[in-house]
Amino acid sequence: MTPKRFPVAALRSVDIATPDLTRSEAFYRDTWGLDIVERADGGPVLLAASGADHHVLALHPGERPALLSMTFRAAEAADLAPIAGAAVAAGATVLQAPGPNRGPDGGTALVLREPQGSTIRVVHGDRRRAEAPRDPVGRPVPSRLAHVNINSRDVDALARFYEAAFGFRLTDRSKMMAFLRTNADHHAVVLAEAPVDGLNHIAFLMPDLESVMRGAGRLVDHGIPIGWGVGRHGPGDNVFAYFVDPTGVVVEYTAEVLQVDDGYRVRGPSEWIWPPGRTDHWGIAPPKPDHVKAAQLAIPFGRGVPPPGRTDA
Repeated sequence: MTPKRFPVAALRSVDIATPDLTRSEAFYRDTWGLDIVERADGGPVLLAASGADHHVLALHPGERPALLSMTFRAAEAADLAPIAGAAVAAGATVLQAPGPNRGPDGGTALVLREPQGSTIRVVHGDRRRAEAPRDPVGRPVPSRLAHVNINSRDVDALARFYEAAFGFRLTDRSKMMAFLRTNADHHAVVLAEAPVDGLNHIAFLMPDLESVMRGAGRLVDHGIPIGWGVGRHGPGDNVFAYFVDPTGVVVEYTAEVLQVDDGYRVRGPSEWIWPPGRTDHWGIAPPKPDHVKAAQLAIPFGRGVPPPGRTDA
């Protein structure tokens, strides 16, 4: 059997709005462990992980926290036009046809708005960075984004959109969530059943379990308690520790994401059931607190995001 080819190769970055740019920048730089790539007067601020992506997070000034866009990387430049056509056929609106990306990450970009309202950028030929050397005991930091979890009032419809428009594949479906992959990682996008559409949380990949634990300790040292975890998820089998950033965005350190191929068997809701009182594989993660649940429903989709590094769009 020929392995499935994914026209979208990976999740690269997210853009979020923050009502306190200075505070958000300080958190993601000094506490979360990202590096400043570029800072424009008045924003945005681009931050990189230790991996080769030009940046994984762009912070834009805004009246309230919001998810402005998600950026994926196309496998080939020739994939951009077919992705645009498939996305439109699936109900999306093209905001920018494939063309030169005006942001500092460069390359070619396609910008879409999917039917439930989020803005999605697909880039190719974007600039890369030299990977930072790993320091496993001194200051464990994220290497890249692991996944974005999106709230949806119609999870199955949005899952079908990602499959039709971008060639994603469903890997698992729990009672509340659909897990979709676009490479060997078990999931790059998770869709969560919710009464509102918007951002649930952003997950950053750490090198290993030890790095999740040490990174979580660093946040606790900075006065930011663990919101949920540490534990090990069911679908994806990944280690997790959740936090709420200073403006209310939920972020996750994760590691050891399950690697899958075309032979992986999709499991449904009846196969993803925990015993009473348990919320993870290990059985040590406490129930998710109400304030974390509320934060996971509080971040809407924003509109009108400019390319990273530009504020004149």
